[in-house]
Amino acid sequence: MTSYKTQFISAFDGFKVLRLPYKQGKDRRQCSMYFFLPDAKGGLSDLIEKVASESEFLEHNLPYEKVIVGDFRIPSFKISFGFDTTSALKELGVILPFSPEGLTKMANSPNWVSNIFQKCLIEVNEKGTETTVVTAMGLGGCCRPTLKPMTPIDFVADHPFLFFIREDISGAILFVGQVLNPLDK
Repeated sequence: MTSYKTQFISAFDGFKVLRLPYKQGKDRRQCSMYFFLPDAKGGLSDLIEKVASESEFLEHNLPYEKVIVGDFRIPSFKISFGFDTTSALKELGVILPFSPEGLTKMANSPNWVSNIFQKCLIEVNEKGTETTVVTAMGLGGCCRPTLKPMTPIDFVADHPFLFFIREDISGAILFVGQVLNPLDK
């Protein structure tokens, strides 16, 4: 993805952040994709450490104003991840649906959830971003910006970076990932 327009970019000590806002839907949520690009090609682990160790890091390091962009390149990429959420839910105290009598009152027979699996897919290309989340459950028993004139900022994601998809009103992180080799298609 390339552009020679203005973008939401901020340069911080050791990294840059790009915000690509998504078009707001009828439900009034405002989501954006954020790219955290370390200045150093080998700086991703240090950036991850900052994000993980400072509680307000994301909130204090987001771009809110558009700037003129110099060299601007983001690679196309596609990432998918699947995992069984059953043990995580049990650790959070969600136990009843997994017990042999957990759903009995709903169907008047012994029913329960045997497992819950979730798969996520994120694809970024010239057309934009597509995200898909699929959750499957096994059942037991049955079936506002201003433009400031300034020196253009380059944003070339040709080395490892972090990305987030965030609902901007609540601050909820919907997806997080890292691209380790952006030049590999």
